[in-house]
Amino acid sequence: MSYFRELPDLEYQSPLSNRVSSKTYMRAKNIFRRMKIRDDLQNVFTVFNKYVIKDGARPDTVAEELYGSSTLDWVVTISAGIVNIKNEWPLSSKDIYNFSEEKYGLSGLNDTHHYETKEIKNSSGNIVLPKGKVVDSNYTIRYFDNGVEKSSTIPDTVVGVTNYEYETEENLKKQNIYVLKKRYLQQFMIDMKNEMTYKKSSQYVNDKLIRTENTRITI
Repeated sequence: MSYFRELPDLEYQSPLSNRVSSKTYMRAKNIFRRMKIRDDLQNVFTVFNKYVIKDGARPDTVAEELYGSSTLDWVVTISAGIVNIKNEWPLSSKDIYNFSEEKYGLSGLNDTHHYETKEIKNSSGNIVLPKGKVVDSNYTIRYFDNGVEKSSTIPDTVVGVTNYEYETEENLKKQNIYVLKKRYLQQFMIDMKNEMTYKKSSQYVNDKLIRTENTRITI
């Protein structure tokens, strides 16, 4: 089932100068009618599986793997909460390199993007400074270890993250998604059809069509 095929239609007054009459309408898919996972189900882990997107995988290849049909790619993106594929779906390792090179230039790939803390523990093994906090390049800390005041040195406290490392890490975060379990797919399809059916209103024509107000007539 194609997602756009299931979208209902709407008719709106024709903006074309060569329209036949003021009553001429144009018909299009109602792209504003968007399906989403119910809010009360998004945290129900019995409905979803955690999934790691493989390098170079696309929504259609993931759908083929999970549901046996590449045309169900929209089920993958909807259950993952993805709206903008370009910005929210991870790039392949090759594409993220090309993206980084285009963004920073070849000579700028290894320039420092920012600095992060290293993990520091005291003599008891307790974490004094957690890893991965974004800080200034000259960041240091003072702490007490068994009553003795200690201070960190810059090489032991911070590490520089290059532009390429930053973009790669941000891309990796996009690989972890939640997908609808296959046994709930049929019910999801039924819910989809119900949501895409128009209810009675002033714009109602039939279950799959509404017609917007024609201001040329009403005025």
